[in-house]
Amino acid sequence: MMNEMLRNNKVVAAVLTVFRVYLGYAWLTSGIGKVTGGFEVSGFLQGAIGKAEGAHPAVQGWWAVFLEQFAMPNHELFAFLVMWGEVLVGIALILGLFTNLAAFGGILMNFAFLFSGTTSTNPQMVLLTIFLLVAGANAGRYGLDRWVLPMLQKRGFTLKRNQRVLAHQ
Repeated sequence: MMNEMLRNNKVVAAVLTVFRVYLGYAWLTSGIGKVTGGFEVSGFLQGAIGKAEGAHPAVQGWWAVFLEQFAMPNHELFAFLVMWGEVLVGIALILGLFTNLAAFGGILMNFAFLFSGTTSTNPQMVLLTIFLLVAGANAGRYGLDRWVLPMLQKRGFTLKRNQRVLAHQ
């Protein structure tokens, strides 16, 4: 019953639009701040790796190994991905364009930040994003998805009702 309401109710779609625009604004402003402010990720990565020590580490060992052995050597790539990922997720959520894909990208970033030992607004953003993801296409009902997704269907892509993934036939 709750799932049906999240996926089909127009009033719920309006509430989800508020969540979506709020999250989009948060991502966009954060990303623009990083793009215009000369964002450097290596200090953040070093701090996260340092939080993996002690009796009660804030960062799990497996994540610290990933950060140390993969993210640190590629810190320029990760800085680029974080900056532009935040900007693109923000724009897509505000416009309601590929809403579920953008929400999924956003929640992946939220979890990466949480795994790295930061809290900030990430738990709140995860919670709101879960509603968008569970709602499926209803989360983008009052956005560009309303027109873009049917157009893609006409061009040979299928989006089965309430699915999150486009598949080309």
